Amino acid sequence: MTMIEIIAVIQKPWPWYVAGPLIGSIVPLLLILGNKSFGVSSSLRHVCAACFPARIPFFQYDWKKEAWNLFFALGLVLGGCITAFFLSDLQPIHIHPELRSELAEYGLTSISALVPEELFNVEKLFSFRGFVLMIVGGFLVGFGTRYAGGCTSGHAIFGISALRLPSFIATCCFMLGGWLSANFLIPFILQM
Repeated sequence: MTMIEIIAVIQKPWPWYVAGPLIGSIVPLLLILGNKSFGVSSSLRHVCAACFPARIPFFQYDWKKEAWNLFFALGLVLGGCITAFFLSDLQPIHIHPELRSELAEYGLTSISALVPEELFNVEKLFSFRGFVLMIVGGFLVGFGTRYAGGCTSGHAIFGISALRLPSFIATCCFMLGGWLSANFLIPFILQM
């Protein structure tokens, strides 16, 4: 393959049966190569412990032993930036016609970068609906992550593969919460 053909393959969305096993292969690699557990939400704890050395017991531990996790999270951010700036497919996003018509009922007609521009922009951040969706929603995701003892990637990818019952329960709750939000909460907020 030429470099242009490789870039063309990278720019297109990959099917679930390719992307899923690639993501899932990280779990055994981390366990086999470094005896590390997969998860992203703990990175924030490590950053807080490193940057804000307060006398808070939750941050009193040797965060340097988990520095690999910070590099992993940094790699996720850098990979996203490289993809967004250099490997983005400039073709219009294909959205199922039924979803497009449902979004139009809520006044969401301009979809860019997989999100409705009418909701996710700087001006809308300072509206009530934008505040609820982005700030309150972000807080609830962070709170829920801490309350559940980990994020969806840690529980759903690592915890279930390690046959941990709490991870199975947490993942079921994540999925139920997502379904309830998508079918009831988000439509209610969009009608405001």
